[in-house]
Amino acid sequence: MLWTFAWAATLALAKFGPELLWAPPQRGAGWAAVAVNLVVGFGWITAFTRFLRALDELQRKIIQDALAVTLGVGWILGFAYVVTDQASLIARDINAAVLPALMGVVFVVAFAVGKIRYR
Repeated sequence: MLWTFAWAATLALAKFGPELLWAPPQRGAGWAAVAVNLVVGFGWITAFTRFLRALDELQRKIIQDALAVTLGVGWILGFAYVVTDQASLIARDINAAVLPALMGVVFVVAFAVGKIRYR
């Protein structure tokens, strides 16, 4: 959980740092913040992989099933948006944060369904 918070904090630093902490012309600081975010992100992936290995088989299956559904929904909706946007079927742009937020909701629902199914 600490890796998740660290990744979110470094992502926020990379996103809001140029506006709030340093002047936008300082590109070096922005690239440094992005690099730190990438390093912490890879640390988060490693920590999550270790977490999955430490779980029992049923918990691992429930989480992996939920992750598979989440990935599928993300790919399908993400590409559907790209296609509809390129075909000018959408009147306005969607905020980029909508997809990860939606994927988070899908994961929580899929995880809950898995817990109920294997009760």
